[in-house]
Amino acid sequence: MFNQLREDIGSVFERDPAARNAFEVLTNYPGLHALLYHRLCHALWKRGFKWLARMISTLSRWLTGIEIHPGARIGRRFFIDHGMGVVIGETAEIGDDVTLYHGVTLGGTTWNKGKRHPTLCDGVVVGAGAKILGPFEVGEGARIGSNAVVTKAVPAGATVVGIPGRIVRSRIDPESMDEADQKRQQMADKIGFDAYGVTSELPDPVAHAIQSLLDHMQAVDNRLEVMTKAMNQVGVKCPDQKLPELKAEDFAAVEEDRPVSETVDKLDSK
Repeated sequence: MFNQLREDIGSVFERDPAARNAFEVLTNYPGLHALLYHRLCHALWKRGFKWLARMISTLSRWLTGIEIHPGARIGRRFFIDHGMGVVIGETAEIGDDVTLYHGVTLGGTTWNKGKRHPTLCDGVVVGAGAKILGPFEVGEGARIGSNAVVTKAVPAGATVVGIPGRIVRSRIDPESMDEADQKRQQMADKIGFDAYGVTSELPDPVAHAIQSLLDHMQAVDNRLEVMTKAMNQVGVKCPDQKLPELKAEDFAAVEEDRPVSETVDKLDSK
């Protein structure tokens, strides 16, 4: 029991830079308190003391603001950061090294008995306010963005955002990564989790939309250039009108990861 408690405290230090010492973690972290209460409640639940398990679980909710049903199954090194408003249903299953932030709900979508809550595999991170609803599996290492509402299965390594939840990033085969991507992945693996379920791979939807439009414009310009040359070759004179100049400062916020000059060169290329 003490080895498990030491492991739980160690998992807090790995994922919360605000933790200063073991005594502070043991006395001031409601996520840890809720987990310890749940272990007691779950043991009572399995032995048939269901009323007593629910009573202690209710007391835990009053003290911590975290509601975990005694029937839920939770793995090792589970961490709830902040914790207020977290709800975990009866048939939820949580693997090892899972991280939840405040306001997360692992709920059901039916009143029927049986499996009705989600299963989170090892290494899943669920951002603040996210709702995962239904008896499906969230694959190993998946990331659920803050305030996302997820109602269907999530493959391993995927990142899900939005309402309803949509996959914006899937796991990349390490063999297909270049050296820079491999270094970033190694750093992410070393860190072990992403705060609030928002990874560095998560795209800005506005920037993505603008970039898609710019790519389309470039393709249209290239096609028009080819058509103009072909018409000139068959004797049809086309006006040689110069396109407006593209200014670098207009695209400064389009792509943070790509130099502005590269973006403009891409648009100017024919």
